[in-house]
Amino acid sequence: MLDRRSFLKHFILLTYPGELLCRSIQRNEKTVSNRPGEIVYPSRLVLASIRQMQTKKLKIIPLGGLGEFGMNCLALRWEDDIIVIDAGLMFPESELLGVDIVVPDITYLIENKQHVRAIVLTHGHEDHIGGLPWILNELKVPVYATEFTLAYVEGKLEEHELLDEIELIEIAPKEKFTIGPFTIEPIRVTHSLVDCVALAVETPVGVVIHTGDFKIDLSPLDDKAFDLHTFAEYGKRGVLALLQDSTNVERTGYTPSERAVIPRLDEIFSRTKKKLFFTCFSSSIYRIRIALELARAHGRKVAIVGRSMMESSEIAQDLGYIDIPPGLVIQPGQMRDYAPEQLMILISGTQGEPMSALSRAAVDNHKHAKIDPGDTVVLSSRIIPGNEKSIFRVIDHLCRRDANVIFDDGASGLIHVSGHGCQEEMRLLINLVRPKFFIPVHGDYRNLRKHAQVAMETGAVEHAIVIEDGDVLELDKNDARKKDKVTAGRILIDSGSSIDVVEDLVIRDRRILSEDGIVLAVVAINKRTGKVEQQPEVVMRGFGGADITDQARELMLKTLDGLSTEQKADYGMVKEKVRAELKRLIQKTTGRRPMIMPVILEL
Repeated sequence: MLDRRSFLKHFILLTYPGELLCRSIQRNEKTVSNRPGEIVYPSRLVLASIRQMQTKKLKIIPLGGLGEFGMNCLALRWEDDIIVIDAGLMFPESELLGVDIVVPDITYLIENKQHVRAIVLTHGHEDHIGGLPWILNELKVPVYATEFTLAYVEGKLEEHELLDEIELIEIAPKEKFTIGPFTIEPIRVTHSLVDCVALAVETPVGVVIHTGDFKIDLSPLDDKAFDLHTFAEYGKRGVLALLQDSTNVERTGYTPSERAVIPRLDEIFSRTKKKLFFTCFSSSIYRIRIALELARAHGRKVAIVGRSMMESSEIAQDLGYIDIPPGLVIQPGQMRDYAPEQLMILISGTQGEPMSALSRAAVDNHKHAKIDPGDTVVLSSRIIPGNEKSIFRVIDHLCRRDANVIFDDGASGLIHVSGHGCQEEMRLLINLVRPKFFIPVHGDYRNLRKHAQVAMETGAVEHAIVIEDGDVLELDKNDARKKDKVTAGRILIDSGSSIDVVEDLVIRDRRILSEDGIVLAVVAINKRTGKVEQQPEVVMRGFGGADITDQARELMLKTLDGLSTEQKADYGMVKEKVRAELKRLIQKTTGRRPMIMPVILEL
């Protein structure tokens, strides 16, 4: 029989074994064993083990998306196990000349590749999956994603000849799965794309929830509403950290439902007398579905033009997200068989991409999509910052063709709604989850900082922590702090027949060429005597330097004459001397700093 004191200790040990054992060991007390009635003294080995458990930390390491919009990528690490959440890209700013895409620097993952267990995706937008080919070239790890997201991933990996090398594993909301020490439950969220999930990750120190991109839409077109209930359940049980999308933190109120665009688009369909061209993001399946339903309601046949639009429509139809009645969709070549008022052309090119179907149609350079005076073109999308020039250039071309162009100017009803929640949706989710630590993700630094302020104002968060790419945030049950910094940044990709990394030096050279031009200084030197055999040639391009060509030739001759025979034999020194003197002359006379390339011809 146990006495009363021993019984209470035994009961508490079974209920809170780690906590009681640790306190007992620290006091070197007798401790009740798992066998009723048996009392044992703790060993030094157990003491060391408990202390080691106490020192272990969960590490949150963002590699992209915290400090910029796009290339979202974040690592969770517990000891020797790493999972990666999302693997996105971003599109280059205008100053990154000749660069096609930008992906996160994954040096940290490559250095720890033996510990990386998997990549888990929240949804299928390019800023969350576009970097997969780059990452999977280095890390052959399984990819977990929902059915629709995997359909996009399969196409991407097939294009890069990686499909046979990578294991793709389908996940679904409310179906938990385990990767190493992490147990993950996908939670349904709504966004501008279908089949999106947040991730609730159970770790040895507590639950971490990553929202992915979201807005709270309780009446989406597919009737798969945002799962507030599951978030609330986690909030009741206790959440260590919430990582929440910061994209729209500067917008007050709520983001409207996708259904909010239907009245305005229905009005446009009813008033359009000729052909109607409709463009949106090819991944906006809800918007494509609305356009198809309105076309059917207004008696219009639909021609789908553009590769990305055709691929997305086929995937959505195959997976049951859109239902296309027989006879509604026609081939682009059949458009000539119908009157203009009987046609809607679903066309890609919402961001004014130079080779997109809409851009080519705008300059009358598309085989099937011909825009005539009186046609209506609807751009049902937002203008992504940085794309303003290309989009308005396309709009100008459309206007020159006397088309009626309707885009999201916010003046006359909604033709586009965001896929990201505004401040009130953020507050609602924070109040449901009530995390100990709040970490804003996805956005520029100003967005992250503003989001942290919004979170603290709710009173539901103990600590809000702003971290950026490369920061290492260490957490346990009671504490979270930034400890280290890992390599992070961006890799510039120039994709042609193969994927090539563009170095910063190349970008610098391209920028100089575009802004200040180039100078070729050609001089022929006799290899044996070191004498200049003929008059130097100077070619200047990209700036107004033609009037100083003669001065440049004379300066080159003077520079060469000033060199000794030994110096002339060192072509590296000859080039550097010529470059330095020409640079001084050109900068003084024109104010420009062109790229100067001396060329030595041996005779």
